[in-house]
Amino acid sequence: MGAEGSGKEEMLELATEAFRARDFQLAADIYECQLRAIRAGQEDERDELRLKRAHCLALGGRLAESLEEYKLLSQQGILRPQHLEVLVERLAEAMRSSQGWTDGEQSATRLLSCLKCTGTLYEPVTLQCGHTYCRNCLEREREGTRAPSTHCKLCKDKLHASGTYRINVVLNSFLNKYFPAETRALTLRNEGNVLYKNKKPQAALEKYREANALAPKDHLLLSNRAQINASLRHFEDALHDGNAACNLQPTWSKEKIDTTDIGVRKEWKAHACGNLTNTVQMMSDNKDALKNSSTPLTLTSLEQKNTQKRKYDHINDDKAEIIEGNSTCFRRARAQSPSREHDTQSDLVDPLDLECSLCMRLLYEPITTPCGHTFCLKCIERCMDHSPKCPLCKEVLPEYQTLRKYSRTSLIEELIAHYLPEELAERKRVNDDEMAELSNLNKAVPIFICTMAYPNVPCPLHIFEPCYRLMIRRCMEFGNKQFGMCMSDPIKGFADYGCMLEVRSVELFSDGRSVVDTIGRRRFKVLHQSERDGYSTADIEYLEDEKMEGESYTELLRLHDAVYDQAYKWFSSLKQGLKTRILSHFGPMPRKDTDIQASPDGPGWCWWLLAVLPLENRAQLPFLAMTSLQDRLNGIRRVLLFMSRNCPR
Repeated sequence: MGAEGSGKEEMLELATEAFRARDFQLAADIYECQLRAIRAGQEDERDELRLKRAHCLALGGRLAESLEEYKLLSQQGILRPQHLEVLVERLAEAMRSSQGWTDGEQSATRLLSCLKCTGTLYEPVTLQCGHTYCRNCLEREREGTRAPSTHCKLCKDKLHASGTYRINVVLNSFLNKYFPAETRALTLRNEGNVLYKNKKPQAALEKYREANALAPKDHLLLSNRAQINASLRHFEDALHDGNAACNLQPTWSKEKIDTTDIGVRKEWKAHACGNLTNTVQMMSDNKDALKNSSTPLTLTSLEQKNTQKRKYDHINDDKAEIIEGNSTCFRRARAQSPSREHDTQSDLVDPLDLECSLCMRLLYEPITTPCGHTFCLKCIERCMDHSPKCPLCKEVLPEYQTLRKYSRTSLIEELIAHYLPEELAERKRVNDDEMAELSNLNKAVPIFICTMAYPNVPCPLHIFEPCYRLMIRRCMEFGNKQFGMCMSDPIKGFADYGCMLEVRSVELFSDGRSVVDTIGRRRFKVLHQSERDGYSTADIEYLEDEKMEGESYTELLRLHDAVYDQAYKWFSSLKQGLKTRILSHFGPMPRKDTDIQASPDGPGWCWWLLAVLPLENRAQLPFLAMTSLQDRLNGIRRVLLFMSRNCPR
């Protein structure tokens, strides 16, 4: 039973991840499989899964199938008006397409819309979760809550209420340059709001008229202008603006029924609840027509009547709330990036406007700091290796250096993918080439110049220099998690022989330092030394012990056993305190290998012994370079003989 429940939870978690990745087809299929497994007595769970599947089908464009699910829920009396939010959203998109929106207008509306107010972004602010809102939207929400923090509407990440929201410099410049009319309209709207709050409605109305001339399809402008007209008792103009705003954004929750009219309220309640089943049934009966329908939606007579009694509570920039579905995982997501085929801006965008100020290339995996500046992910990480300050404005960003948690700015990624697809493809190619070069374990291998390292022997490291922070991070990013360790050399820079280390874990500290747990792997010989980004690199070739056969192998095996016994006896004779320190750092002495030639580096106990013997690094280096196990065993035997005769234990 426990295993069954665990598998079920894993499948539901997979469905949630698929939904977040906008793979609605996969999510719907998973929910369908789970529905088939529902047993008698699990009606509540079945209904929740059916509702989730209906949402996924609607979001995936499979309206006919989604209507069947909504119909079943409605017939059982559990469907509520708010459950139809996702379906209405998809139908509203078809309506907007049929009412004169060009592809270019839809591109700008979808890509550059605020996730809270659904209007065009004004003074955009990118949060640490990577999602972008109007600054006024965030400030108004913060002022309207008593909680110490609010949440991102899209990903539900917690947003701390303290501090100042800083404008995203790149996005703000992009809007001002390529959408000057919309930006000017938003400025006029804000000026009109100030005038209205100062009880100058006529002057505010004039500002809104100017703004509407620049952005005639902005539902926020029309909504606020309707409120001004209503306050001036221009009721026909107010009704006209209200209807226009509803047509442009039919699911926008700022438009509300006038609940002061008791008759309208009762009629609406009866219509919404009592006739909900009939509405879904009617839509289901016409599902075939919905498959390819782009016919404008029309209001019912009751809705038309209610529209005439709408009122607009108050003017603001972004008080609209995004209605959420029954389940937290079904949050409204930004529409997928639309086609750029008819977007008039597609061929006008200059790649320099979306360029990283550090590497001077097109932004790749863009990260926006709390101070509003945007850089490539790898660029800002390198800066954090040196200092916890923004490289442009020098504002301290301690949370970045401490947590090292970066969320990519999704809107900038969408803009680049939409307007600069060819440049993005080239930028990705260059990045992939660089990663392939950095992940090569023969050419330009990163070298940590410090001490001796041996195959299969632990080697913990304390990393604090910026160049080595970068080196370790790259090793972790590229998947191989390996780098070379060499001794320093006063003439050459580092020794001609070394050992590859594999990173097992990294512990980061708040000041940028880290402790890296590594273990030795293959030995190598340096062929050519070089440098990259402040740390040393080398072209290398790996070493391998020569294989012995026949009588030579039999003699080698006898030598091996004799030296092993000699080494074990020496270690056993050490004082307990010294033995304890060795065991805590290097672990116990390895046992004999079944096949002493199985590893290209020879038996592991030899390297463990060389690591614990009190020899200078210069005396240990020749052992690392040997490719003859016989020579290495003879050398170890001589050292042990010397230690047993001359060194106190």
